Parts: sequence; structure tokens; C-alpha cells
Amino acid sequence: MNPPARRRAADAPAPAPEDSRSRLLEAAKDVFAEKGYAGARVQEIADRAGVNKQLINYYFGGKSGIYAELGRQWLTNETELQDPELPYEELVLGYLRTNFADSRGIRLKAWSELTGRPDDSEPNREDLADIERRQAEGELSDTISPAMVMLLSQALVMAPHLMPDTVRGIFGSDPADPEFQRAYAEQLARTLRLLRA
Repeated sequence: MNPPARRRAADAPAPAPEDSRSRLLEAAKDVFAEKGYAGARVQEIADRAGVNKQLINYYFGGKSGIYAELGRQWLTNETELQDPELPYEELVLGYLRTNFADSRGIRLKAWSELTGRPDDSEPNREDLADIERRQAEGELSDTISPAMVMLLSQALVMAPHLMPDTVRGIFGSDPADPEFQRAYAEQLARTLRLLRA
């Protein structure tokens, strides 16, 4: 005879398919952000989501499929951040705010960079073209190459998430502290103004 706790779990309604899929994606973000692609295990993703690991194959075709889906989600979210009408400073600050709200994407990107795991996104020529356009229109100085502007901007957005101990040592604040995040955003804005034409 089953213990009462097991009976209740067995009698509980199964999660709706869309709910299971969403829970798997959220759990995958956590596991990939913590352990990278190579260190992530399908069983751990399923356990965190509270579903059978076979659902990863069913919904995504396996580990590489769920990883690719996270990449597609990121690109969709990134499209919402990329408004060519925004001043460059506001564009970069939008990325900073998004990553302060949820740093898993940054951590996942760092793992893919460090381990050589392709993240299904090629260097974005459109982003470089946007910086070139802004330089040609006089918004940004053309004394720094578009590639350097792009790399510098990305590095400044990622630094608090990828170098938390260094941030604590230099700023004397925890990167998760809202007061640090406000002050850092202000300093980033001032730094980006130096790139103006």
C-alpha cells in the first residue's frame, strides 16, 4: 500500500502541457546558467521542473533542442530591446536593466563563450550596422570603431554579472543590491555619453 504522501502525489492532476513546457524552459535556464551546456544534465532539468525527463525529448528533441529554444527566446526578447529610434545610451541601459532583472542569459552566454559551445547566434551584423549608422548620423563619435563600441558596451553590461567578486572589491557593493544597480546604471550612462560625437 502506498504511503499517504505518495497517494496524494499520484492523485494530483498532471500539469498542463504548456505549463510543463514552460517549467522545463525555466529550469533549463537555471541549470544551463549554473553549469553550462556540458555540465547540464537532462535529469536535473526535469527534476527542477518537476516533470518526467522524457518530456524534454517530446517538446524539444533533447538537451540540444531545449538549449536552442532558450537561444530563440533570447533573440525574441532582444528584438524588443532593439529600437533603432532610441538613443544609443538608452538602448544599452535597456540591456543592463534586463540583465539586472534576470542574469541567467548573461551567465549562459558566458558559458557558451568559455566552452566554445555555439549558442546558435552569429555575431550580429545588424548591431554593427546600427552603430555605423549612428556614427554616420553624428550621434556617436567615429573615433572608435563600431566593433569596439559594441564590445565595450557588451562588456560593461555583463561585468556586474560575470565579475561579482571584482565588483564587490572595487565598488564595495554587491551587484544584487538595488542601490548599486542604480549607481552603476548612472555611471554606465555617463561612460556612454563619452562616445557621443
